[in-house]
Amino acid sequence: MTTPTLPPLPHDRVDAIETAVFGRIADERDRARRRRRGIWGGVAAAAAVVLVAGVVGPWLTTTTGTSASSTSTEAGGLTEQFTGGSAGDAPVVPVVPDSRSASGAASDAAGSATTAGRDVVATGSSTVEVDDVRAAIDEVSAAAAAAGGYVESSQIGGGPVVMPIDGASTPAVGSGFVTVRVPAEALTQVMAGLREIGDVTATSVTRSDVTEQSVDLRARVAAGEASVARLTQLLAQAASVSDLVTAESALADRQAQLDSDRQVLQSIESQVALSSLNVQLTERTASVTADPAGFGDGLSAGWNGLVATLNGVVIGLGFLLPWIVVAGVVAAVVWAVRRYVRRRRTAREG
Repeated sequence: MTTPTLPPLPHDRVDAIETAVFGRIADERDRARRRRRGIWGGVAAAAAVVLVAGVVGPWLTTTTGTSASSTSTEAGGLTEQFTGGSAGDAPVVPVVPDSRSASGAASDAAGSATTAGRDVVATGSSTVEVDDVRAAIDEVSAAAAAAGGYVESSQIGGGPVVMPIDGASTPAVGSGFVTVRVPAEALTQVMAGLREIGDVTATSVTRSDVTEQSVDLRARVAAGEASVARLTQLLAQAASVSDLVTAESALADRQAQLDSDRQVLQSIESQVALSSLNVQLTERTASVTADPAGFGDGLSAGWNGLVATLNGVVIGLGFLLPWIVVAGVVAAVVWAVRRYVRRRRTAREG
């Protein structure tokens, strides 16, 4: 039996066949490499989704809790305004830890003695822990009135709203603020009396020397009064209409400036004579004694932490699910377009 012989192929045909075979081999390698990349990409995407869910879930839980807490706090605020304006008008004074004693009070008295003959504006600030904020504000107000002062502003509120059985809402006072004006020589005494109201946790006194400003204003007021008196005389002696108009204009300007200087001087003298005392009141918090922790407590804490973590992951997955669906649809469209283009290219080359 004779073996059939194949007709010889030209070299260009052999080169074309080799090129097509090697091209198909290269395509197969590319497809396998893309499949491996797709598998590892999917694994990485799943891990990234779980990681982002674990991070976003607790954040969303914390944000929701914070918003609810702030809403409850705003609903429970109760403000009471007293004589002299609002609490927002009270001056802000830096507060430092209370380290004063009997020697500190003596040094304050000595400092007041050294300012004799000068105009000094003193402002006090204290933070006091009390059992009842409303009663404490009444006591501070009574102390100011006894010293010859008055309550400038007061604010009560800041706690949550308690709903009793009868349905009426009763605000739970957690803090308060009161500003009083007392004679400058009684400021130290009134601040010392705050220790009888509650526990003073912080206190400070700031003094500002305004002697030069007040002396300058007094001189300007005296000069303005003399000028107004002279212009009044000239106005009475005016011999013509033009002189009368000129004197009236100058007198009006001088009188306006004199009134402004008098108001500023009166404000400074009031601040010097009556010092401001800002008292921040907070209710005492009951101390809680923790039981000794054991294996059961640790197991319970660990279980609670695991449940909270899983809850955060579930919330994060729910948050990311719409984005994952959109990203999957886009990826599918891109993959279909690339597959169609590749098939067209292969068919054209074949």
